[in-house]
Amino acid sequence: METIGHLINGEIRADSENTQAIFNPSTGSVEKRVVLGGVASVEDAVAAAKAAYPVWRATPPIRRARVMQEFKRLLEANADTICRLIGEEHGKIKHDAMGELQRGIENVEYACGVPELLKGEHSRNVGPNIDSWSEFQPLGVVAGITPFNFPVMVPLWMYPLAIACGNCFILKPSERVPGSTLFVAQLLQEAGLPPGVFNVVNGDREVVDQLIAHKGISAISFVGSTPVAEAIYTKASALGKRCQALGGAKNHAIVMPDADMDNAVNQLLGAAFGSSGERCMALSVAVAVGDAAADMLVSKLSAAMEDLKVGAFEDESNDFGPVITEAHKERILGLITSAEDDGADVVVDGRRPYVDGYPFGFYVGATLIDRVTTSMESYRQEIFGPVLQVVRVNSMEEAMQIINEHEYGNGTCIFTRDGEAARYFSDHIEVGMVGINVPLPVPVAYHSFGGWKRSFFGDLSAYGPDGVRFYTRRKTITQRWPSMNVREGVTFSMPTMK
Repeated sequence: METIGHLINGEIRADSENTQAIFNPSTGSVEKRVVLGGVASVEDAVAAAKAAYPVWRATPPIRRARVMQEFKRLLEANADTICRLIGEEHGKIKHDAMGELQRGIENVEYACGVPELLKGEHSRNVGPNIDSWSEFQPLGVVAGITPFNFPVMVPLWMYPLAIACGNCFILKPSERVPGSTLFVAQLLQEAGLPPGVFNVVNGDREVVDQLIAHKGISAISFVGSTPVAEAIYTKASALGKRCQALGGAKNHAIVMPDADMDNAVNQLLGAAFGSSGERCMALSVAVAVGDAAADMLVSKLSAAMEDLKVGAFEDESNDFGPVITEAHKERILGLITSAEDDGADVVVDGRRPYVDGYPFGFYVGATLIDRVTTSMESYRQEIFGPVLQVVRVNSMEEAMQIINEHEYGNGTCIFTRDGEAARYFSDHIEVGMVGINVPLPVPVAYHSFGGWKRSFFGDLSAYGPDGVRFYTRRKTITQRWPSMNVREGVTFSMPTMK
């Protein structure tokens, strides 16, 4: 059985007999194991990164960009292998894995422009013969902690840009899906990255705690659940580290009476059930304005859902695959049942799907629940599964109030043909990423990704322009070369240009 190790200082390493099973969610069987690191693993990774940092920091940005250009080429050349690894450990169907990989590659493309991104400002003669300019310098050794649901894309939100900016990086991927992460890390080495600049340490909470506490690490990036995001942000900030921590979500779509209902249904199907709903940007709640719109929406959704296929990742005719673990499957089923017990109507029931040939896989079928209220447990919780709930309201204002009062503010959208309604919605909704007839408004690589409220902790969002600022520090330099023929007097007052 294959065992996944760490990548430290350019070498694959298995430094412990403490391992954890890696399940194939499609079959429900253990097919690999991962070595769980500890304090010593983190110490070795930090030492390797600190040793590599001086030379890498001094490497011209254009040379760093060339490494990223070759890395992009290798990612594209090895796309089939990467997607197979994602499927084996996550269960994601190949067409969905390809989409994940492509969005990650776009962040590598953005990092290729780092010579332009690191240009500071320059002002000549801010005072008599005085020039001033700013530079953006790397932080040093930084770390990322990433979730199971996007084992390739989310790490690519972090380390390509951090490394291109001159930092050295330590990644702690989810121990449930380490294989694709390690393979991609080896591609980055093949692209010409020096040993020690990028290190991967597998592990559990012990590794996370050590990364947060280690004095040699200057910044932490995290994506995961809200309780963990808040805890990591609180601890890291108290230790003086820069931190961006992305948490959970409960993303709503308002469906207006004037919406193109057929288009809205198609968009909701992909946004709610793609990747088995295991996306922080998944649309899990449709807020229908008016009973007529709600009745039409539920009718069209339930009819369309008859053709949805859940199954193993190898079959590309499947629309989505299993969820990540048996325990997560049972949690989803429990929340569906709780909605039913609370009086909601389970219109399409995916609690016990039959997947031919895979009796032990972690499958949940597409589920549609109507007449959900905001007091129900299924509404309050982030289900993180292939479940779409419909909440009925009487007005757009009522729909927006529901969204604005929710503790999460990650993503949202509105389906409408009314430009005035769309403009009002985008201006007044209290959510960080907004779509107008776009169900998954995930920003492209040259913008930045981040929610509001308890979906995000920190000041600078992920990737894009905010990513450059997160992984660098501004230094402002003011310079004067006095004339050799002029002796200057002593000045005790604050210098000004008056």
